[in-house]
Amino acid sequence: QVQLVESGGGLVQPGGSLRLSCAVSGFTRGYYAIGWFRHAPGKEREGVSCISSSSGSTYYSDSVKGRFTISRDNAKNTVYLQMNSLKPEDTAVYYCARDSVRCGSNWYYVGRYDYWGQGTQVTVSS
Repeated sequence: QVQLVESGGGLVQPGGSLRLSCAVSGFTRGYYAIGWFRHAPGKEREGVSCISSSSGSTYYSDSVKGRFTISRDNAKNTVYLQMNSLKPEDTAVYYCARDSVRCGSNWYYVGRYDYWGQGTQVTVSS
């Protein structure tokens, strides 16, 4: 059974940091990619970052490049999203999702991903 479980969200002040985790199970063999997305009220779901399981190649949206870092620990079957210099506009529900191949040039396309976690709320506010 494929499962993705996010954790690590919360309330943080502007300029602060959070680390999100995505624990994956049921598909840890073979090629796949894990993407992080976010969904803010009144906005469309936005691709934030992607990492390929085998090569470790990473991709970022322009809005988070230089502030967020995606990484993986294959031994723990966990993907992380380290978020630094957080801004109020980063407030959203964050989801991780699986792509059954690798991150590609259109990694941010929601339709590439077949399994999603339940989401974790990140609120950046003073």
